Amino acid sequence: MKKVRGFSLVEILVVLVIIGLLVSIVAPNVLQRADEARIQKVKADFSNIATALKLYKLDNFNYPTTEQGLGALVEKPTMDPIPRNWKQGGYLERMPEDPWGRPYKYLNPPEFGHGDYDLYSLGADGVTGGEDQNADIGNWQSEQKEQQ
Repeated sequence: MKKVRGFSLVEILVVLVIIGLLVSIVAPNVLQRADEARIQKVKADFSNIATALKLYKLDNFNYPTTEQGLGALVEKPTMDPIPRNWKQGGYLERMPEDPWGRPYKYLNPPEFGHGDYDLYSLGADGVTGGEDQNADIGNWQSEQKEQQ
């Protein structure tokens, strides 16, 4: 009869400890990159929405109101001021969502920044304020960096 040799409990535990150490070192770096990628997506979406808003203003001489919202870039608004030169097919194919699956917030006139409008995401928690990945991200933050 042949004796089948397997791993001892100690050997398995040593391997599990090593894997645990590697995960504890690598995981924070990977999670940090995921948060950075989400913030970069928000900034890219802001750029696309800002371009669509500029085109809307060129055609209609003003930005959509807060009540019309960013939906005015996808479908022609039915509330005043009704745009007279609204582009057939809209200014965006669809309204992008933030990386956490919620619609972006839009205010015109602005409340936070000094630009023509405020465009922002409430971050991962969906609540005003917060820190790190829960922090609000707004177009006025890039305005502040440019002024410094």
